[in-house]
Amino acid sequence: MRLIRTVVREAVAAGPGIRRLVLMDPEGWPLPRQKPGAHIDLHPPDGLVRAYSLCGDPAQQDRYVVAVKREEAGRGGSLWLHDALEVGAEIGVSLPRCTFPLAPDATRHVFIAGGIGVTPFLSMAAALERAGGNYVLHLLHRGALPLPGHLPRHAVLHDTSAAPRPALADLLGAPAPGLHAYCCGPNGLIEAFEAATRDWPSGQAHVEHFVPPPLPPDPEARPFTLVLARSGASAELPAGAPLLPAIKALGGEVEASCEGGICGACKVRWLEGPPLHRDRVLQPEARREYLMACVAGCAGPRLVLDL
Repeated sequence: MRLIRTVVREAVAAGPGIRRLVLMDPEGWPLPRQKPGAHIDLHPPDGLVRAYSLCGDPAQQDRYVVAVKREEAGRGGSLWLHDALEVGAEIGVSLPRCTFPLAPDATRHVFIAGGIGVTPFLSMAAALERAGGNYVLHLLHRGALPLPGHLPRHAVLHDTSAAPRPALADLLGAPAPGLHAYCCGPNGLIEAFEAATRDWPSGQAHVEHFVPPPLPPDPEARPFTLVLARSGASAELPAGAPLLPAIKALGGEVEASCEGGICGACKVRWLEGPPLHRDRVLQPEARREYLMACVAGCAGPRLVLDL
């Protein structure tokens, strides 16, 4: 697993329960390039990996900027990043991954953000500002703003503590050629967005989760043989068994972060299947070749992975 050494150069409060971190190379060298909408994994000492959207200007190649919301009931990662990580400390990060890109053929972009879900849109807006792109950001928040002072100029604020949440269909408008809509936020907001765009043309509505949605048992799951092609190691797995622990037990190495099918860290090439795809990341064409090991299953008797 390739990690990039970074040093915390800045750590400041940036809204209610939010800490904004600026990470740079220890010697100030440029970091691997980031695309608008990309995210990185942070690797704290406890070994649990956390994914965060990059919310800085992608043109600033000497830094990665993330914003961490304090989650008292989370796995503990946000608490460590708030309470223990100090300016000057080193932390390993992954190469940037972009599973939530700007649509290259879009002529107009409508962003719907819920609270801290605004983070991926800040890098997108910075890139569009530079290119003269057409966009609007609708930020739904309760009370104090997330990341005040860092919001783009085409941001429309909706304080849902002062008024009911506006109808998303009204914010989005009617579908049209070249119009692409994007949503990031709590699961309830994403569900409302998906309902509002259900009849939109395929590929013009995009979502990114920052919390993995519930994953019910798949009725098509069946017992299967898992095979790692490079080593020849295999195991018999019952229906619905998770792949990641089985892969690791067989000696395979796969990166993992969210373990809920939303971050793209555990992408693996499959050679024989067919797999059951349960992620929220891979596009249909990518699923012909890859699966997300944290949530995938198998619909046949044998699943062979390129590991």
